[in-house]
Amino acid sequence: MSEQIIAIIGGGQAGAMAAAALRQQGFNGPLHLFSDEAHLPYERPPLSKAMLLDDAPQLQPVLPASWWQEHNVQLHLGVTLRQIDRASRTLTLADGQTYRWSQLLLATGAAARPLPLLNKLGERCFTLRHAGDAERLRDVLQPGKAIVIVGAGTIGLELAASATQRGCRVTVVEMASSVMGRNAPAPVRDYLLARHQQAGVRVLLNSTIEHAEAGEFLSLTLQNGETLLADAVVYGIGIVANDALARDAGLETANGIIVDSACTTSDPDIFAAGDVAIMRLPDGSLVRVESWENANNQAQIAAAAMLNQPLPHKTPGWFWTNQYRDNLQFIGEMQGQTWLCRGNPERGKAIWLQLRDGAIIGAAALNNGREVRVLRKLIQSERALSEEALCDEGVALKSL
Repeated sequence: MSEQIIAIIGGGQAGAMAAAALRQQGFNGPLHLFSDEAHLPYERPPLSKAMLLDDAPQLQPVLPASWWQEHNVQLHLGVTLRQIDRASRTLTLADGQTYRWSQLLLATGAAARPLPLLNKLGERCFTLRHAGDAERLRDVLQPGKAIVIVGAGTIGLELAASATQRGCRVTVVEMASSVMGRNAPAPVRDYLLARHQQAGVRVLLNSTIEHAEAGEFLSLTLQNGETLLADAVVYGIGIVANDALARDAGLETANGIIVDSACTTSDPDIFAAGDVAIMRLPDGSLVRVESWENANNQAQIAAAAMLNQPLPHKTPGWFWTNQYRDNLQFIGEMQGQTWLCRGNPERGKAIWLQLRDGAIIGAAALNNGREVRVLRKLIQSERALSEEALCDEGVALKSL
Protein backbone atom coordinates (compact mmCIF):
# COMPACT_ATOMS: atom_id res chain seq x y z
CA MET A 1 0.00 0.00 0.00
CA SER A 2 1.42 3.40 -0.96
CA GLU A 3 2.14 6.03 1.68
CA GLN A 4 -0.73 8.33 2.53
CA ILE A 5 -0.03 11.93 1.48
CA ILE A 6 -2.34 14.75 2.55
CA ALA A 7 -2.34 18.12 0.80
CA ILE A 8 -4.10 21.25 2.04
CA ILE A 9 -4.83 24.06 -0.41
CA GLY A 10 -5.35 27.34 1.41
CA GLY A 11 -3.35 29.19 4.04
CA GLY A 12 -6.14 30.72 6.11
CA GLN A 13 -7.66 29.72 9.44
CA ALA A 14 -9.23 26.48 8.21
CA GLY A 15 -6.13 25.29 6.35
CA ALA A 16 -3.74 26.01 9.21
CA MET A 17 -5.97 24.49 11.88
CA ALA A 18 -6.57 21.41 9.75
CA ALA A 19 -2.79 20.86 9.59
CA ALA A 20 -2.66 21.17 13.38
CA ALA A 21 -5.63 18.83 13.82
CA LEU A 22 -4.14 16.18 11.53
CA ARG A 23 -0.93 16.11 13.56
CA GLN A 24 -2.84 16.18 16.86
CA GLN A 25 -4.99 13.27 15.72
CA GLY A 26 -1.98 11.15 14.89
CA PHE A 27 -1.27 11.59 11.19
CA ASN A 28 2.51 11.34 10.77
CA GLY A 29 2.77 11.04 6.98
CA PRO A 30 3.71 13.68 4.42
CA LEU A 31 1.62 16.82 4.89
CA HIS A 32 1.74 19.76 2.47
CA LEU A 33 0.08 23.17 2.72
CA PHE A 34 -0.17 25.43 -0.34
CA SER A 35 -1.03 29.13 -0.06
CA ASP A 36 -1.14 31.95 -2.59
CA GLU A 37 -0.03 34.40 0.12
CA ALA A 38 3.62 34.83 1.02
CA HIS A 39 2.83 35.15 4.74
CA LEU A 40 2.57 32.29 7.20
CA PRO A 41 -1.13 31.63 7.94
CA TYR A 42 -2.43 34.57 9.98
CA GLU A 43 -5.58 35.55 11.84
CA ARG A 44 -8.13 37.42 9.73
CA PRO A 45 -10.32 39.10 12.40
CA PRO A 46 -7.66 41.72 13.32
CA LEU A 47 -7.58 43.02 9.73
CA SER A 48 -10.55 45.32 10.36
CA LYS A 49 -9.44 46.30 13.86
CA ALA A 50 -5.88 45.98 15.22
CA MET A 51 -4.25 46.12 11.78
CA LEU A 52 -5.90 49.50 11.23
CA LEU A 53 -5.65 50.90 14.75
CA ASP A 54 -2.38 49.75 16.33
CA ASP A 55 0.62 52.08 16.15
CA ALA A 56 2.83 49.27 14.85
CA PRO A 57 0.48 46.58 13.54
CA GLN A 58 1.76 43.03 13.23
CA LEU A 59 0.10 40.02 11.66
CA GLN A 60 -0.98 37.51 14.27
CA PRO A 61 0.05 33.99 13.21
CA VAL A 62 -2.51 31.21 13.55
CA LEU A 63 0.30 28.94 14.75
CA PRO A 64 3.80 29.84 15.99
CA ALA A 65 6.33 30.16 13.17
CA SER A 66 8.33 27.29 14.65
CA TRP A 67 5.35 24.94 14.66
CA TRP A 68 5.49 24.16 10.97
CA GLN A 69 9.04 22.86 11.01
CA GLU A 70 8.65 21.12 14.36
CA HIS A 71 5.68 19.17 13.00
CA ASN A 72 7.22 18.50 9.59
CA VAL A 73 4.61 20.30 7.51
CA GLN A 74 5.86 21.28 4.06
CA LEU A 75 4.84 24.88 3.42
CA HIS A 76 4.48 26.17 -0.15
CA LEU A 77 3.85 29.91 0.19
CA GLY A 78 3.20 32.45 -2.52
CA VAL A 79 2.21 29.80 -5.05
CA THR A 80 -0.73 29.55 -7.43
CA LEU A 81 -2.55 26.27 -8.03
CA ARG A 82 -3.42 25.62 -11.63
CA GLN A 83 -5.17 22.27 -11.61
CA ILE A 84 -6.38 19.38 -9.49
CA ASP A 85 -6.30 16.05 -11.33
CA ARG A 86 -8.59 13.61 -9.54
CA ALA A 87 -7.72 10.68 -11.80
CA SER A 88 -3.97 10.81 -11.18
CA ARG A 89 -4.33 12.25 -7.65
CA THR A 90 -1.98 15.12 -8.45
CA LEU A 91 -2.11 18.88 -8.25
CA THR A 92 -0.20 21.21 -10.53
CA LEU A 93 1.17 24.66 -9.72
CA ALA A 94 1.26 27.56 -12.14
CA ASP A 95 5.00 26.98 -12.66
CA GLY A 96 4.35 23.40 -13.73
CA GLN A 97 5.45 21.61 -10.57
CA THR A 98 3.25 18.67 -9.63
CA TYR A 99 2.59 17.02 -6.27
CA ARG A 100 0.89 13.76 -5.44
CA TRP A 101 -1.86 13.41 -2.87
CA SER A 102 -4.03 10.63 -1.57
CA GLN A 103 -6.37 12.95 0.32
CA LEU A 104 -6.96 16.63 -0.30
CA LEU A 105 -8.45 19.43 1.77
CA LEU A 106 -9.66 22.55 -0.01
CA ALA A 107 -9.64 25.60 2.27
CA THR A 108 -9.35 28.24 -0.42
CA GLY A 109 -11.63 30.76 1.30
CA ALA A 110 -13.56 33.44 -0.53
CA ALA A 111 -13.16 36.79 -2.22
CA ALA A 112 -15.20 39.93 -1.74
CA ARG A 113 -18.29 39.88 -3.90
CA PRO A 114 -17.40 42.43 -6.62
CA LEU A 115 -19.26 45.66 -7.16
CA PRO A 116 -18.27 46.80 -10.68
CA LEU A 117 -19.90 50.21 -10.23
CA LEU A 118 -17.36 50.98 -7.50
CA ASN A 119 -14.43 48.95 -8.81
CA LYS A 120 -14.19 51.34 -11.78
CA LEU A 121 -13.15 54.06 -9.30
CA GLY A 122 -9.68 52.51 -9.18
CA GLU A 123 -7.18 52.58 -6.34
CA ARG A 124 -9.43 54.66 -4.04
CA CYS A 125 -11.91 51.78 -3.88
CA PHE A 126 -11.17 49.05 -1.31
CA THR A 127 -12.32 45.67 -0.09
CA LEU A 128 -10.87 43.87 2.93
CA ARG A 129 -9.99 40.18 2.78
CA HIS A 130 -6.18 40.00 3.10
CA ALA A 131 -3.24 41.60 4.91
CA GLY A 132 -2.31 43.63 1.84
CA ASP A 133 -5.82 45.13 1.76
CA ALA A 134 -5.47 46.27 5.38
CA GLU A 135 -2.03 47.78 4.73
CA ARG A 136 -3.35 49.82 1.80
CA LEU A 137 -6.46 50.90 3.64
CA ARG A 138 -4.56 51.95 6.76
CA ASP A 139 -2.61 54.51 4.73
CA VAL A 140 -5.88 56.11 3.58
CA LEU A 141 -7.63 56.29 6.97
CA GLN A 142 -6.17 59.62 8.02
CA PRO A 143 -7.79 62.28 10.24
CA GLY A 144 -10.33 64.40 8.40
CA LYS A 145 -10.67 62.08 5.41
CA ALA A 146 -14.19 61.36 4.16
CA ILE A 147 -14.78 57.62 3.95
CA VAL A 148 -17.89 55.96 2.55
CA ILE A 149 -18.49 52.35 3.56
CA VAL A 150 -20.97 50.37 1.50
CA GLY A 151 -22.53 47.53 3.47
CA ALA A 152 -23.47 47.56 7.16
CA GLY A 153 -22.66 43.95 7.94
CA THR A 154 -20.14 42.93 10.56
CA ILE A 155 -17.08 43.96 8.53
CA GLY A 156 -18.68 47.23 7.41
CA LEU A 157 -19.47 48.26 10.99
CA GLU A 158 -16.04 47.22 12.27
CA LEU A 159 -14.47 49.32 9.53
CA ALA A 160 -16.75 52.24 10.39
CA ALA A 161 -15.62 52.05 14.01
CA SER A 162 -11.94 51.79 13.10
CA ALA A 163 -12.11 54.64 10.59
CA THR A 164 -13.94 56.84 13.09
CA GLN A 165 -11.36 56.07 15.76
CA ARG A 166 -8.67 57.16 13.30
CA GLY A 167 -10.39 60.51 12.93
CA CYS A 168 -12.16 59.96 9.61
CA ARG A 169 -15.59 61.30 8.70
CA VAL A 170 -17.58 58.16 7.99
CA THR A 171 -20.79 57.49 6.10
CA VAL A 172 -22.25 53.98 5.88
CA VAL A 173 -24.61 53.13 3.00
CA GLU A 174 -26.79 50.05 3.48
CA MET A 175 -29.54 48.86 1.15
CA ALA A 176 -31.39 46.96 3.91
CA SER A 177 -33.54 48.50 6.64
CA SER A 178 -31.11 47.70 9.47
CA VAL A 179 -27.46 47.12 10.25
CA MET A 180 -26.10 43.57 10.66
CA GLY A 181 -29.43 42.25 9.43
CA ARG A 182 -28.12 38.77 8.59
CA ASN A 183 -26.66 37.78 11.93
CA ALA A 184 -27.77 39.98 14.84
CA PRO A 185 -31.11 40.12 16.65
CA ALA A 186 -33.23 43.26 16.44
CA PRO A 187 -32.32 44.76 19.87
CA VAL A 188 -28.62 44.36 19.10
CA ARG A 189 -29.07 45.97 15.69
CA ASP A 190 -30.80 48.89 17.36
CA TYR A 191 -28.00 49.21 19.91
CA LEU A 192 -25.28 49.15 17.24
CA LEU A 193 -27.05 51.70 15.05
CA ALA A 194 -27.32 54.10 17.99
CA ARG A 195 -23.71 53.42 19.02
CA HIS A 196 -22.38 54.36 15.60
CA GLN A 197 -24.58 57.41 15.35
CA GLN A 198 -23.37 58.58 18.77
CA ALA A 199 -19.81 58.24 17.50
CA GLY A 200 -20.61 60.55 14.59
CA VAL A 201 -21.11 57.96 11.84
CA ARG A 202 -23.82 58.84 9.34
CA VAL A 203 -25.76 55.64 8.62
CA LEU A 204 -27.99 55.67 5.52
CA LEU A 205 -30.36 52.70 5.55
CA ASN A 206 -32.59 51.65 2.65
CA SER A 207 -30.02 53.31 0.40
CA THR A 208 -28.10 52.28 -2.71
CA ILE A 209 -25.48 53.93 -4.90
CA GLU A 210 -26.68 54.33 -8.49
CA HIS A 211 -23.82 56.32 -9.99
CA ALA A 212 -20.13 56.75 -9.15
CA GLU A 213 -17.43 58.96 -10.66
CA ALA A 214 -13.79 59.59 -9.83
CA GLY A 215 -12.42 63.13 -9.83
CA GLU A 216 -10.61 65.15 -7.21
CA PHE A 217 -13.06 63.42 -4.87
CA LEU A 218 -15.11 60.30 -5.45
CA SER A 219 -18.69 61.28 -6.26
CA LEU A 220 -21.32 58.74 -5.24
CA THR A 221 -24.95 59.43 -6.16
CA LEU A 222 -27.67 57.66 -4.18
CA GLN A 223 -31.01 56.50 -5.53
CA ASN A 224 -32.69 59.47 -3.82
CA GLY A 225 -30.49 61.90 -5.74
CA GLU A 226 -28.15 62.80 -2.89
CA THR A 227 -24.44 62.93 -3.80
CA LEU A 228 -21.74 61.87 -1.35
CA LEU A 229 -18.17 63.11 -1.82
CA ALA A 230 -15.43 60.85 -0.46
CA ASP A 231 -11.69 60.44 -0.37
CA ALA A 232 -12.13 56.66 -0.47
CA VAL A 233 -14.88 54.06 -0.55
CA VAL A 234 -14.79 50.61 1.05
CA TYR A 235 -17.40 47.99 0.32
CA GLY A 236 -18.38 44.65 1.80
CA ILE A 237 -21.55 43.16 0.31
CA GLY A 238 -20.94 39.46 0.72
CA ILE A 239 -18.51 36.92 -0.68
CA VAL A 240 -17.81 34.83 -3.74
CA ALA A 241 -16.33 31.46 -2.84
CA ASN A 242 -12.95 30.57 -4.34
CA ASP A 243 -14.29 27.34 -5.79
CA ALA A 244 -12.88 27.52 -9.34
CA LEU A 245 -10.26 24.80 -8.75
CA ALA A 246 -12.93 22.49 -7.37
CA ARG A 247 -15.38 23.28 -10.14
CA ASP A 248 -12.76 22.69 -12.83
CA ALA A 249 -11.96 19.35 -11.18
CA GLY A 250 -15.59 18.29 -11.52
CA LEU A 251 -16.58 18.61 -7.88
CA GLU A 252 -20.12 19.69 -7.02
CA THR A 253 -20.24 23.45 -6.35
CA ALA A 254 -22.77 26.24 -5.83
CA ASN A 255 -20.86 29.43 -4.95
CA GLY A 256 -18.93 27.13 -2.68
CA ILE A 257 -17.79 23.54 -2.56
CA ILE A 258 -20.72 21.39 -1.48
CA VAL A 259 -19.91 19.15 1.49
CA ASP A 260 -21.75 16.86 3.86
CA SER A 261 -21.63 16.95 7.66
CA ALA A 262 -18.16 15.34 7.56
CA CYS A 263 -16.85 18.08 5.22
CA THR A 264 -16.61 15.49 2.43
CA THR A 265 -17.12 16.71 -1.14
CA SER A 266 -18.61 14.76 -4.03
CA ASP A 267 -15.22 12.99 -4.21
CA PRO A 268 -14.73 10.84 -1.07
CA ASP A 269 -11.01 11.64 -0.97
CA ILE A 270 -11.46 15.42 -1.19
CA PHE A 271 -12.70 17.56 1.68
CA ALA A 272 -13.46 21.27 2.08
CA ALA A 273 -13.58 23.59 5.09
CA GLY A 274 -14.00 27.27 5.94
CA ASP A 275 -15.66 29.99 3.87
CA VAL A 276 -15.32 28.02 0.63
CA ALA A 277 -17.41 25.14 2.01
CA ILE A 278 -21.20 25.11 1.78
CA MET A 279 -22.97 22.30 3.60
CA ARG A 280 -25.94 20.37 2.28
CA LEU A 281 -28.44 19.79 5.06
CA PRO A 282 -30.67 16.68 5.30
CA ASP A 283 -33.54 18.62 3.70
CA GLY A 284 -31.34 19.42 0.69
CA SER A 285 -30.85 23.09 1.47
CA LEU A 286 -27.36 24.62 1.41
CA VAL A 287 -25.89 26.68 4.23
CA ARG A 288 -22.56 28.43 4.68
CA VAL A 289 -21.29 29.77 8.00
CA GLU A 290 -18.71 32.55 7.63
CA SER A 291 -16.95 32.75 10.98
CA TRP A 292 -13.60 32.19 12.63
CA GLU A 293 -15.07 29.45 14.82
CA ASN A 294 -16.67 27.60 11.92
CA ALA A 295 -13.30 27.51 10.14
CA ASN A 296 -11.78 25.95 13.25
CA ASN A 297 -14.64 23.49 13.71
CA GLN A 298 -14.65 22.34 10.11
CA ALA A 299 -10.87 21.93 10.21
CA GLN A 300 -11.31 19.53 13.13
CA ILE A 301 -14.17 17.72 11.40
CA ALA A 302 -12.32 17.33 8.11
CA ALA A 303 -9.17 16.06 9.84
CA ALA A 304 -11.17 13.50 11.79
CA ALA A 305 -13.02 12.36 8.66
CA MET A 306 -9.76 12.00 6.71
CA LEU A 307 -8.33 9.79 9.44
CA ASN A 308 -11.55 7.82 10.04
CA GLN A 309 -11.76 9.19 13.58
CA PRO A 310 -15.01 10.00 15.42
CA LEU A 311 -16.30 13.42 14.39
CA PRO A 312 -16.31 16.17 17.05
CA HIS A 313 -19.60 16.95 18.77
CA LYS A 314 -21.50 19.87 17.32
CA THR A 315 -21.63 22.94 19.53
CA PRO A 316 -23.82 26.08 19.31
CA GLY A 317 -22.51 28.53 16.75
CA TRP A 318 -20.44 31.42 18.09
CA PHE A 319 -18.95 34.58 16.65
CA TRP A 320 -17.93 37.98 17.90
CA THR A 321 -17.34 41.55 16.83
CA ASN A 322 -15.40 44.39 18.44
CA GLN A 323 -16.61 47.91 17.63
CA TYR A 324 -15.25 50.93 19.48
CA ARG A 325 -14.81 49.69 23.07
CA ASP A 326 -17.66 47.23 22.78
CA ASN A 327 -17.26 43.48 22.54
CA LEU A 328 -20.32 41.60 21.30
CA GLN A 329 -20.44 37.79 21.32
CA PHE A 330 -23.22 35.75 19.75
CA ILE A 331 -24.06 32.15 20.65
CA GLY A 332 -26.71 29.90 19.14
CA GLU A 333 -29.71 30.98 17.06
CA MET A 334 -29.94 34.65 16.09
CA GLN A 335 -33.24 34.55 14.21
CA GLY A 336 -36.37 35.36 16.16
CA GLN A 337 -38.40 38.36 17.27
CA THR A 338 -38.69 38.00 21.04
CA TRP A 339 -35.61 38.64 23.18
CA LEU A 340 -35.25 39.08 26.91
CA CYS A 341 -32.66 41.53 28.22
CA ARG A 342 -30.45 41.00 31.25
CA GLY A 343 -28.64 44.16 32.30
CA ASN A 344 -28.77 47.59 30.71
CA PRO A 345 -27.18 48.23 27.29
CA GLU A 346 -27.24 51.98 27.98
CA ARG A 347 -24.70 51.32 30.73
CA GLY A 348 -22.62 49.27 28.28
CA LYS A 349 -23.28 45.81 29.67
CA ALA A 350 -26.15 43.49 28.76
CA ILE A 351 -27.14 40.03 27.61
CA TRP A 352 -30.02 39.46 25.21
CA LEU A 353 -31.64 36.02 25.41
CA GLN A 354 -33.97 34.11 23.10
CA LEU A 355 -36.00 31.26 24.58
CA ARG A 356 -38.00 28.41 23.10
CA ASP A 357 -40.26 26.50 25.48
CA GLY A 358 -38.37 28.12 28.33
CA ALA A 359 -34.91 26.98 27.17
CA ILE A 360 -32.25 29.39 25.90
CA ILE A 361 -31.59 28.87 22.18
CA GLY A 362 -29.65 32.07 21.47
CA ALA A 363 -27.76 34.75 23.35
CA ALA A 364 -25.92 37.98 22.51
CA ALA A 365 -23.53 39.26 25.18
CA LEU A 366 -22.45 42.92 25.26
CA ASN A 367 -19.21 43.35 27.21
CA ASN A 368 -19.99 40.14 29.10
CA GLY A 369 -17.29 37.83 27.80
CA ARG A 370 -16.98 35.97 31.09
CA GLU A 371 -20.56 34.72 30.77
CA VAL A 372 -20.19 33.24 27.28
CA ARG A 373 -19.01 29.82 28.45
CA VAL A 374 -21.95 29.62 30.89
CA LEU A 375 -24.39 30.70 28.19
CA ARG A 376 -23.05 28.03 25.86
CA LYS A 377 -23.61 25.38 28.55
CA LEU A 378 -27.12 26.62 29.24
CA ILE A 379 -27.97 26.44 25.54
CA GLN A 380 -26.56 22.91 25.31
CA SER A 381 -28.50 21.81 28.39
CA GLU A 382 -31.84 22.57 26.69
CA ARG A 383 -33.38 23.02 30.16
CA ALA A 384 -36.37 25.29 30.78
CA LEU A 385 -35.36 28.24 32.95
CA SER A 386 -37.15 31.00 34.81
CA GLU A 387 -37.39 34.22 32.78
CA GLU A 388 -37.40 36.19 36.02
CA ALA A 389 -34.15 34.56 37.17
CA LEU A 390 -32.51 35.03 33.77
CA CYS A 391 -33.26 38.76 33.78
CA ASP A 392 -32.21 39.27 37.41
CA GLU A 393 -28.55 40.32 37.55
CA GLY A 394 -28.61 39.37 41.23
CA VAL A 395 -28.95 35.71 40.18
CA ALA A 396 -25.66 34.31 38.85
CA LEU A 397 -26.12 32.60 35.49
CA LYS A 398 -23.84 29.77 36.55
CA SER A 399 -26.25 29.01 39.41
CA LEU A 400 -28.94 28.15 36.86
